[in-house]
This record gives sequence, C-alpha cells and structure tokens, in this order.
Amino acid sequence: MKKYFLEYLAFLDKAMADPNTDFARLMKIHKEKTRYFQHERFVHLFVMILFALCTVATFLIIVVTETVLLIPLAVLLLCLLIPYISHYYFLENNTQKLYKYYDAICEKLESEDL
Repeated sequence: MKKYFLEYLAFLDKAMADPNTDFARLMKIHKEKTRYFQHERFVHLFVMILFALCTVATFLIIVVTETVLLIPLAVLLLCLLIPYISHYYFLENNTQKLYKYYDAICEKLESEDL
C-alpha cells in the first residue's frame, strides 16, 4: 500500500508539472483514488483502535489478575500495534496531501476556463 501511495503521489507531481495534462480527466482519477485511500485509512483506523483496545485490556487483565501467562500476548499485541500506528500515520499524512493536490487541480481547471 505504501509503495502504491507513493507511486500515485509521484504520478500527481508529474501530471501537475506537464502543461499538456488533461486536468478534467486528472480530477476524475484523483477523486476516485482519494476515495480509495480514504477507505483504506478508515479501515486501518478501525483495526488500529481494536488492537489498541485489546492491548490495553490485556495489560489491565495482567495487572488485576496477576496472570503472568498473558504477558507474551501483551507483548505480541504491542509489537503489532506499533506498525499499525506507523502505517496509519503514513496514510493520514499522505491523505492530507491529496487534499492539497485536489485544490491545485481545481486551480488549474479554473485557469483553463478563463
């Protein structure tokens, strides 16, 4: 997903720099891709929240019941949670970039109409 997102951002940079770009077509493509990335971001947010809740619940159970056998589970959940947070951070920040590209494409479309 990360590679795909970065390739799309590179495509946008190239398209924005090209004076022969069909910005109406680019806008259509961009809206579709933005929806796709927003959906991906939402799914990762949901999964990340579930992992965080499970991790916290496991730590609470360990503290309350003093069950040492659950420590490996807590460590495993924590090890999985950290990459989820990192990936969600990447998706969130780059989705925000897509909104800036949307504004730039709108400006190009308006200047073409004049």
